[in-house]
Parts: sequence; structure tokens; C-alpha cells
Amino acid sequence: MFVNCLALSEPTASAVILLVFGALCASAVLFSRLFERLGIPIVLLFLILGMLGGSEGIFRLDFDDYGLAARLGTVALVLILFDGGMNTSTASFRMVLWPSAILATVGVALTAVMLALGAYWLLDLPLGSALLLGCIVSSTDAAAVFAVLRGGKLNLKQRVGRTLEVESCINDPMAVILTLTVTDFLVAGGVPSWWKVCVEVPAQLAIGGVVGVLIALGGRRLITRQYITTVGLLPVFTIALAFISYGAATVVYGSGFMSVFATALVLGNGPLAYRAGLARVHDALAWLSQVSMFLMMGLLVYPSQLLPIVWVGLAMGLFLAFVARPLAVVICLLPFKYPAKEVLYLSWVGLRGSVPIILATFPVLAGVPENQQIFNTVFFIVVLSTIVPGTTVRMVTRWLKLGDKVKPTPEAVLEINSPAPLDGIIESYPITEVVAVCRAQLSEINFPEGASVVLVVRGRHVLSAKGHTVLLPGDHAYVFFRPEDREYIELLFGAPEAA
Repeated sequence: MFVNCLALSEPTASAVILLVFGALCASAVLFSRLFERLGIPIVLLFLILGMLGGSEGIFRLDFDDYGLAARLGTVALVLILFDGGMNTSTASFRMVLWPSAILATVGVALTAVMLALGAYWLLDLPLGSALLLGCIVSSTDAAAVFAVLRGGKLNLKQRVGRTLEVESCINDPMAVILTLTVTDFLVAGGVPSWWKVCVEVPAQLAIGGVVGVLIALGGRRLITRQYITTVGLLPVFTIALAFISYGAATVVYGSGFMSVFATALVLGNGPLAYRAGLARVHDALAWLSQVSMFLMMGLLVYPSQLLPIVWVGLAMGLFLAFVARPLAVVICLLPFKYPAKEVLYLSWVGLRGSVPIILATFPVLAGVPENQQIFNTVFFIVVLSTIVPGTTVRMVTRWLKLGDKVKPTPEAVLEINSPAPLDGIIESYPITEVVAVCRAQLSEINFPEGASVVLVVRGRHVLSAKGHTVLLPGDHAYVFFRPEDREYIELLFGAPEAA
């Protein structure tokens, strides 16, 4: 049965929209395991289901409000970046800061220019439209990268994995600034002042970073002093911090997206009440945001309008994957002496996702000539980025031997939830043959003052940690210790379980 929401009363129309949206989201979740087994990124399923629900699909939802899509997309991107920052350690950030920063600025600009030249020379697109297209799809997408790497449980070598994740989190401001600059000049006429752009980009990133850090420090101080005892209110507060961070930085002409990431990075790497629960809430919100954005793009697309530009979209998607992105990565990473296979991997895993979807609505709202063609071409590029690099990530990881051995996960998880930050930590450590405490009785281990094993998980059995308990290969030991003793504990037990 086809549904035309415009012919229904407002309450009924809202109910139908929520029913369809819920059905599409539930279908995406239920089919996610199948897509994972096939090696297909789950975000592609969201996009397909969105098209099925659109005006030319099964449910006939006529949605073409680009202004609403842009606003909802901004909210979604704030939540996605906040989750990414919460899950990024400062050690990871420092390790790859400079190569990631170069990729996020110079690399984005080079990708935009090369894609624009390809569209202008090979496909005879007008120079302005070609340049705008290049700017819109120039950045990699944090949501897509996290979905493929973390959702697919790929355990990459530290430097290459961290470079991908940090780059995808901090390169959105550059793409936003370039897209807005080119859009403004196409509407007003004239030639963009690229010197102005070169000054504005680092300034906005710096302002955004400072604002984000200040808001994080202030927010943490408030949480510590107020002792929020209602657990459900704590994620409300952290979400509020994310929105305040974006708004405050944008108002003072900084990068709101950079500010959100900085706020989350500082909060996630300091003492935080109910940390495990907060992590789950923000992870769920990031996934919901990602699902919503791809479903929304599917709803905005009219399949009948895609046929005339099929070859243009395919050509640009392939040019981006095989030429523009690889050349930009090679040029940017030359000073950092990355091994050739890591450069090749970083070149290939340049996934696009929700950010181009949001940016593609800007030309439509501004009334740029050929805006619908640009939007539809962006659709093809996002789909190709999902299918071509996305479905081959596991294979390429094995081929280039860039994966670390995946550690087994415990059957049970132990957490501490407290309304105030504690001076102690509980971490889970997998016991392997190579760690110092393997086959040792707990009474024989020289723990720092106050530290101890509190629980041992052996298969599906949970063991009380007593002095005569022996740690065997395959066990997972939950160790309580103070933050200052982490290095000593890891000398004994090795690296903790991945989050």
C-alpha cells in the first residue's frame, strides 16, 4: 500500500512517518549481521532502505526539505564527532597529530582540486560546478570510517589505524569552509580569494580547538562539583556540552566541528563519572545519527533523476578512489616516511559518508546553478566509496598485512559506575603465554600497593580471585589499580582489552 502523507491529517502523517522510519531502522539493524558477513559496509543498507522509503519507492514518502536535512545533518555530525572524540585516546592523537593534520587540511584541498580538474577536463563540467563537487566530497567521513574499522572489528596496526580515525575526525572543517566559500562565490559571482581561505582555515581550526578545550574543562569541573546523582541526566549534560561547544565556536568564527571533537577528546581522557554508561549512550546516538543521515539521503534522492548522470557519477567516484585521493595522500605523507603499504592503505580507505550528504544540501539551499546534478553526483560518489573501497577493506588489510592479531573478548564484562570520578581503575587483561603473570598464582604476583586481581573470567565461568588462583592462557583478569600504577601493571599483564 502506497502512502501519501500530504493527504493525511497532521497526527496521522506523523504517525505514518515514525512507523516507516522505525521499520526502516529496525530492518537495517536486523540485516546488519548479514552485511557484515558479506563484507559490505552496513551504511549502504541504510541508503538502500532510504530509497525504498522515498517518493519513488515502496512507502512513497515525499521528502525534499533540504533545509531540514541540512539542520538535522549538522546535529547528527555533532553527535558522531563527539562519540569519535570520546573514543580517541590522547596518546593516539599525539602519535599521529601532524600527519593527520596535514591530510585533514592540505590533503582535503588537494583532493578537491584534483577531482575538480578531473571533472572539468574529462567530463566537461563547468569549472565552478566541478570545483564545488570536489570540495563537497573532499573529506573522509568519521562515521563511515568508524563503522568499517570498529563495526567490522578490524584491529589495524596502531599508526595506520589511528591516522585514519584522527584524520576523519578533524578534516570536516576544511571541507565545510571550502564548500561554503565556493558556494558563496558561485552565487555572488567572481573569483574566490584563496589567500583568505588559507588564513581562515587554520584560524578557524585553532579557535575551535581552544573553545572546545575550555568548554570540556569547564564541563568537567561542573560535573565534579555538582555530583549529578541521577544517572540519566549525565548523558543529557554531555550532549548539551557537545551542542554548546559547536554553537560557541561557530559564533566566534571558529570551527564548530573541531570544537566538538576537542571537547569530547578532553572529556574522554580525564576522570569522568559513569564512563562506561556514557560511552554506550554516545555510541548508540552516533549509530542513530549515521542511520538517520543515510536514510535521509535515500529519501532525498529521486532514482528517475539519477539515470541521466550515471556515467558522470561513476566516472567521478572511480577517479576519486583511484586518482585524486591516492595522489593527495602520497604528497601529504612524503615528509613523514610512512611505509609504502601504509600509504597505499590510507589512500584506499578514504571513505565518504554523511558529511558529503550534508554539504551537498548547501548548493541546493543557496540556489547554485546545476545544484541538483551536483547532489545526485555526490550520491554516486558516496555509494561508490561505500562499495569499492568499503567492501574490500578486510581483504586489503590482509593483503598488506596491516592487521594486528585480534585478542579474544571475555564472556563477561565488569564495570564500576560511580556518580563521581574515582581514583581507581578496573581494566580487563587477556592472559596469553607471553605475559609475565601467565601460569602464576595470584599470591606470587608482586602487585603495587592497593592493586589486585578482583575477578577472573575463564570461558563461561566467573572465578573469585583468591591467592591460590592460577592465571591460565585464555583467561581474562580484571585488575584494580590506581592510574599512576598503569605502566607497572601493564609490564605484568600486557595491554588491556580494546574498548
